[in-house]
Amino acid sequence: MSEKELNWLLQTIEDPATAERFVLAQYQRGRISFQLMAKLARKRGWIDRTRNQFAITTTGYLVGLAMTDFPIFVAR
Repeated sequence: MSEKELNWLLQTIEDPATAERFVLAQYQRGRISFQLMAKLARKRGWIDRTRNQFAITTTGYLVGLAMTDFPIFVAR
């Protein structure tokens, strides 16, 4: 899903909390990138500098992955 499509969909959602949950759900289902989610969160003021909900959610998501899922590069 592109940023343009997502912004169009978000215009139809009146409640900010519902819009935030919608964006997070789209990220969790792999329909939007983390970068797009973060960009929208910054634009809409969803990020609280003292407690970042998206970082906590992402951390919980990454904990479920095995370390072998990530490529490891070693500089020599």
